[in-house]
Amino acid sequence: MRHFGHIAPEVRQRLFHREPCAFTADSPPHLLASALGATLYSPATRPRLADDILKQGGRGVTSMVVCLEDSIDDAEVADAEENLVRQFADLAERGVEPPLLFVRVRAAEQIPDLTRRLGPSLRLLSGFVLPKFTEERGVPFLEALTVAETGADVLDGRRLFAMPVLESPELLHLESRADTLAGIARTVDKYRDRVLALRLGVTDFCSAYGLRRPPDMTAYDVQIVASVIADVVNVLGRADGTGFTVTGPVWEYFRVQERMFKPQLRRSPFLEGRAEELRQALIEHDMDGLLREIELDRANGLLGKTCIHPSHVLPVHALSVVSHEEFSDAEDILRPERGGGGVLRSSYTNKMNEVKPHRAWAERTLRRAEVFGVAKEDVGFVELLTAGLPG
Repeated sequence: MRHFGHIAPEVRQRLFHREPCAFTADSPPHLLASALGATLYSPATRPRLADDILKQGGRGVTSMVVCLEDSIDDAEVADAEENLVRQFADLAERGVEPPLLFVRVRAAEQIPDLTRRLGPSLRLLSGFVLPKFTEERGVPFLEALTVAETGADVLDGRRLFAMPVLESPELLHLESRADTLAGIARTVDKYRDRVLALRLGVTDFCSAYGLRRPPDMTAYDVQIVASVIADVVNVLGRADGTGFTVTGPVWEYFRVQERMFKPQLRRSPFLEGRAEELRQALIEHDMDGLLREIELDRANGLLGKTCIHPSHVLPVHALSVVSHEEFSDAEDILRPERGGGGVLRSSYTNKMNEVKPHRAWAERTLRRAEVFGVAKEDVGFVELLTAGLPG
């Protein structure tokens, strides 16, 4: 699979200076962590789950989570597990490569139970999403995953990854945040080779204070949430080799809502062709707020995003593509002859590139360029959005 692999090769050639790379579930962990992109969640109760997974994969989704936790009723868990096992068997029989698939469980004991019940179709699974992760609750999950993987011959040595979700009240509350973060850091460091990425559960953060952000506002406008995101990145997202990929929070809106504030989506990028129609459609579906939040995610050190609606996937991926200007700056900074540092004017002659301070940014940018590609000089996110829309 590859990002934008669902669009025609000749269209990709027109859009990309450097096309996104291909990857599989067996690719190196650092590549998979960057390639997660918009991770689409689906309840495990869906009666045509196998069809849904292949349909979304054909539309550009590269990672999905089948959820046994908050997206289903407590009384539905047993039926949801049975449906998941049945749908994975159906999927395995079709012989088509699905997106990277993860299961969000409720309890540690579900992990060995499900790996046993999945049988041969376990090979379709890339790992588990671990909810409300703290040191106390996380260790049993990770130990159960280690035991389950060890006993699963069908994996043939392939790793099952963990994606902890950071969403507990202990992490939100100021008096316990530092200790909770330190405990999480100890745990994920101990199991570093198993942790693919860390996910942020902002809906649970808001719930602890009876909050819900409206579609006119991003997670970063809710100050109590923004402070937690900052602290998580501070401790767990460092660029010194100790950090992890931290993904962006879910955007909850996908229906038309009455708007209180004026649209935040600038008109200028949409002036050519029929792009104004796209701009209006994005505004009507509250996607201008999503686009702004995606940009703020990246500015705050996050990569990828949790998604609960297919319409959110393409905006996340389009805004993850590295611009030609970013790519030029990153390459200039990382040239071998610049190893001693120094300052240089960017090739676009509009900024200063200081080699040593900007090196970590440049390395992160080139990792993103590998999986999401580099746009041609005259191609922006509007062209990427319109090219990826269904015909």
